[in-house]
Order: sequence, then C-alpha cells, then structure tokens
Amino acid sequence: MTDPQLPPPSGAEPFAPPAPPAAPPYATIPNAPAAAYPAAPPGAYQVPVGGYASPAGAYTAPDTTVRPSGLFGTIALILALLAAVVTPIIAGIAAFEIGRVLPQGVTTSTTEDLSVLSPARDQVLWAELSFWIGTVLGIAAIVIGIIAIAKRRGRGAGIAAVVVAVLGAVIFFTVLVAALAAGSAAGFATYTS
Repeated sequence: MTDPQLPPPSGAEPFAPPAPPAAPPYATIPNAPAAAYPAAPPGAYQVPVGGYASPAGAYTAPDTTVRPSGLFGTIALILALLAAVVTPIIAGIAAFEIGRVLPQGVTTSTTEDLSVLSPARDQVLWAELSFWIGTVLGIAAIVIGIIAIAKRRGRGAGIAAVVVAVLGAVIFFTVLVAALAAGSAAGFATYTS
C-alpha cells in the first residue's frame, strides 16, 4: 500500500475501482412524434413595438424637487388676523365713544339730521377708517389665501386665512354693534337734559 499523498512508483498500475453491474436492457417503446409549438392564430394580439410597460405601482425614485415656500399662506393668514382682530378693536373703541357722546345730540328735532354725530366726528372717522382698512385687508387675505391654496404654497395657512377673513366681517359688525350699544347705555346713564 502506498501513501495517497505520494505519486505511485514507476511502472505500477493505478488502482481502478470495479465497474458497477450493468442493468439488463429494457425494450424501448417508440416515442410519439413531437407536437409543434403552439402558435397564435392569425390576427391575434401582437406584442407592442416598444415592449410592455413597467407594472403600475413599481418603485420610483423619490421626488427631488424643492418643496415650495409657504410664504403666501403665511402672508394671507397675517392679513386675515389683522382684518379680523385689529380693525374690530379700533372700531369697537371708536363705537363706544360714539355711543357715549350720541345722547347729547338726540335732542334735535329731526331724525334724519346727521349733525347728531357732530360731537363724535373724530370717532366716526376712526370707525370708518377701520371699516375700510379691514375691508381691504380682508379681501387681500382672501385673494392671497386662494392663491396659496391653488399653488400649494402654504395650503393650511391659506385655508385658515380664507376662513378667518370671511369671519372677520361678522366679527367686525358684531363688535361694532355691541360697543355702540354699550356706549349708548353709558351715555344715557350720564345724560342730563
């Protein structure tokens, strides 16, 4: 016996394993003729020229565009808050003073005479200015808010601005009437004829 790591000595025959026993031959059955590959009937649907499209819902790379600024929505919200909060405060203060001074001019003989507002002309001017400033700010807030919503530049703030600007008119007139009524009550309480 020789070492398997060393080559066999010269002239020695290499060891070959015995051949496995052969199986008895079986009778072969003739094969059936191979069927032709099925082909589509003439006029059937053909593959598109450019090939098939990629399946829907396939992975796509994330969008790398820069997110638009929300400045429009923020500006609209600031204008709406100015129109709905600041101008009603100014109008409320002026309306209270108008109501407080108003009873002094009630003694006039005609009800269509605007001279009853003469003692409160400065306050009437402030109330009118706050009305027009609030109107301009509210309309600007609505327009800029709609632009912000449509262009998706601060959509949430734009929606809030439109809602606040529309409610600003209701807030303005509610504050105006309440302050005028409170001022008139205070004016009649101190009224002396």
